Parts: sequence; C-alpha cells; structure tokens
Amino acid sequence: MVQKQEDSRSKTALVTGGSRGIGAAIAVRLAADGCDIWLNYRHRKDCAEAVAEKIRALGRDCRLLEFDVADAEQVTRVLGPLLEERGPDILINNAGLSRDAIFGLMSDKEWTDVIDTSLRGFFNVTRPVVQGMIHRRQGRIITISSTSGLSGMPGQVNYSAAKAGLIGATKALALEVARRRVLVNAVAPGFIETEMISHLPLDQILPRIPLGRLGRPEEVAALVGFLCSEEAGYITGQVFSINGGIYS
Repeated sequence: MVQKQEDSRSKTALVTGGSRGIGAAIAVRLAADGCDIWLNYRHRKDCAEAVAEKIRALGRDCRLLEFDVADAEQVTRVLGPLLEERGPDILINNAGLSRDAIFGLMSDKEWTDVIDTSLRGFFNVTRPVVQGMIHRRQGRIITISSTSGLSGMPGQVNYSAAKAGLIGATKALALEVARRRVLVNAVAPGFIETEMISHLPLDQILPRIPLGRLGRPEEVAALVGFLCSEEAGYITGQVFSINGGIYS
C-alpha cells in the first residue's frame, strides 16, 4: 500500500495514457492504494471519464488532463500550472502507440509517431515533473517499456527502438537522481490482453508463451503498485519483465 506522507497529504500519481488498457489498470490500482490521480489522455474522453468514475468510487480524487505527450506545447499548457502548485509524487510514463510495419516499407510517419510518443513524450513530461521531485527529495518514476524493447520484434523496429530507448533513459536518469531519493524504474510487459494486441495472430503467439496465456493489465498494475510502495524503497535503475516467461 502507498503510505501517506508525513504532512498527511495523500500522494498524487500522474499516469500518462491512462484512459485504457495498462494505464487505466495502473491508475485504478494506485487509487486503491491511496493515491489521488492525474489521469492523462489524448483522445477518447469517454474512456477517461469511465476510469475516473472507478477512481472516485474508491474515494480518491481524479483530475483529467487532456494532452498529447509528444506535443511540448500541450504538455506545458496543461501540466505547467499544476506543477507550479505542487507536482505529483509518482509519475507513470505509460503513453505509447504501435505502428507495425516491415522496416523496409515503413513510412516516415510510422517511425516518428511511435518514437515521438514514447521518447519525446518521456522527455516532455518527465523533465518538468522530476524537477519538483528533486526539490522535495522524494519521488517515484515508473516507465512502461516492453519485451520488444529487450528482445526486438520483427515488424516492430520503430516500437522496439522506442521501448529500448526508454530502458536506457530509465537507467541513466536513475543514476542522476538517486541521491535525491527519487527512484526510477521500468516495467517491460509482454503480451498483455489489451486493444494494442487485438490485431496480432494469437493462435501463433500463445504457444510461444511458457505460461500459455496472455497477461492481464491488472497483473502489470500490481507490479507497478509494489514499485510505488514503501517496500520498494531500495530499488532503482531496474527493468522488471512481466511476460509469462516468453523472454528472460
């Protein structure tokens, strides 16, 4: 469980890409653990509002933040005024997208959309947020990478590059801010039951997974919840795989 701070103020968690899938599950889990939530979404406000209802039903506050993490102007306009008051105690960098294509036939847009959302998004959101954490000498940053970023995946050169880049960024940032008691880790899910994998040939994928099934978003959220807890206070700069054994 996320502990209350010494001033009895509830912790706040910013979850990017929180309207569906893994992001939504993480937001609900952190709310159940006692956090108020800043829920970012790019579109599908209806989905974001449905997640917010679940969070409020748990007795926690939920603030909806509409911006594209890849757009620095949008991030500054929406997030900037909130950070002037007080930034979040926890940042979950979850926003991402896939545009699968054979590399030789990949368009410029298919490359840049994926890279910008993951890596530019990480920069645009994390840089202003971590400044407040450093000042307060506490904070948790969890970035959602992927097994594709560890092993590579054919047809996903753009996605694999983006997710591998997040792993490098996580490890480097963890070293920079550890002395300020800001802990930075990454979680690398495998095939999780979300809309992102709905187009994939599951009949070919499932036999490759030693556990023989897809993961659930709630299982990823449980791991993130632990990394945000007081019990994980000596863990930083690490990448945690949650993939049913498909890659180690």
